[in-house]
Amino acid sequence: MRARPRLSFQRTGRRRRKARKGSLARTVRLYLLRGLIGFLGLSILMVVLYGFLPVPITPLMVLRYFDDETFADEIRRDWRPLEEISPHVFRAVAASEDARFCDHHGFDWEEVRRAWDRYRRDGRVRGVSTISMQTAKNVFLWPGRSYLRKALEAYYTMLIELFWSKDRIFEVYVNVVEWGDGIFGVEAAAQAYWGKPAKRLSPAQAARLAAVLPNPRIWQPDEPTGYIRQRTSTILSRMSAFPIRRDDLCG
Repeated sequence: MRARPRLSFQRTGRRRRKARKGSLARTVRLYLLRGLIGFLGLSILMVVLYGFLPVPITPLMVLRYFDDETFADEIRRDWRPLEEISPHVFRAVAASEDARFCDHHGFDWEEVRRAWDRYRRDGRVRGVSTISMQTAKNVFLWPGRSYLRKALEAYYTMLIELFWSKDRIFEVYVNVVEWGDGIFGVEAAAQAYWGKPAKRLSPAQAARLAAVLPNPRIWQPDEPTGYIRQRTSTILSRMSAFPIRRDDLCG
């Protein structure tokens, strides 16, 4: 007769433990949902604000400053609107980095297909990053190759393609991209390498800047190696496909 109350007590205890576990799970889900909503709202707000405000600093600038002993003493950058940047810069960078910039919506699926075919053929991995993707990475994310960063890069690429014009995407890109130790943006690069403003860059100088973009901390546009000279010649020959425009780049 005394065993029955004990069984009843055990069942009540199990119910309470299950209730606590269920309550904890609901709390975790609630915080995760709130965190996701907060991230989505903040990311959209930042993209909208940067659609018309200069980008003050990027994660890469912070990482370079604190993590690299060889980094320059200061960050050199000077934001310039698109109308104060030589039109040859767009022609050169597009010819080098993203020939279909004006035609795609952030992702160049033709290049993705070619890269996949090449990988299946010889096992070599080829980059397919567009100017939009590089802008998203440079402005909002950290360097790296993790799946998380790639997923966030795709997310931010879709956002900037949705909220920004092509002119704005390119304007932001050439103002934040790294062009040497402590050198960020085309104005700082033009001043550092040739002592002139970005709006006075010649086609050859613009092509030199585009040629070193894959590794701007190793290659220098004012002291080109043979390989960079060859890349510059190739870029110059491709620039003829892009008309000279100071605004409405994709006209």
